[in-house]
Amino acid sequence: MAATPNHADSADLAKPLRYAGFFVTEAVRTFRATGSVIPSSPALAERLTRYIDQRDDPSAPISILEAGSGTGPVSRAIAAHMHDGDTLDMVEPHGPFVEYARGLMQTDPDLARVADRATLHQALVTDLGTDRRFDVIVSGLPFANFTAEEVREIMEYYFTVLRPGGRLSFFGYLYTKQVKSVIARREDYLRQARSSWVVDEYVHRFGVDTERVLANFPPAWVHHLRKPAD
Repeated sequence: MAATPNHADSADLAKPLRYAGFFVTEAVRTFRATGSVIPSSPALAERLTRYIDQRDDPSAPISILEAGSGTGPVSRAIAAHMHDGDTLDMVEPHGPFVEYARGLMQTDPDLARVADRATLHQALVTDLGTDRRFDVIVSGLPFANFTAEEVREIMEYYFTVLRPGGRLSFFGYLYTKQVKSVIARREDYLRQARSSWVVDEYVHRFGVDTERVLANFPPAWVHHLRKPAD
């Protein structure tokens, strides 16, 4: 005898499919700002939230900045790891993604749990101002799509608003420079190469660890940086 379809299970299955479809549609339209047409995987989101768990004082609340929230896969992981008293500022310039994230803050269990301590900003991260300080910054911005000047401006902003001893975690995709050297126009390849030199500069100065995440499409690396405590 055939099993009776479970409508609740069907609805749960449909949610990630609708989410993925929405992301792909918007990402294709705004590829320079998203850098991918596939949402970040749970494995990548977990590595990006490493220093929300590994904090210097487990009993002290921390302030968190997420730059480039998109449709929220990393936001949900951040919320799941937040402790009582932690606060979260989510920054996303793309209007449809912002509206989607607003809905998640009401419907997603992890984000709804911290909604009273989370603020969603529709803005460029560098427009957020320097009158606030953060213990952890999680960046989803696609540096490979930006100019070297834009990458430096963003990095300088991060290290301005990070508290001494604060952590920055961000990711990029493996082998993008090598692929672009083969298939991209020369000016696009040179732009990305210059951007990667700026990223490498900050990693060499402030990096504490780099991890590869193969369970993502495309596979990614995650860099963890620390602002000097002094």
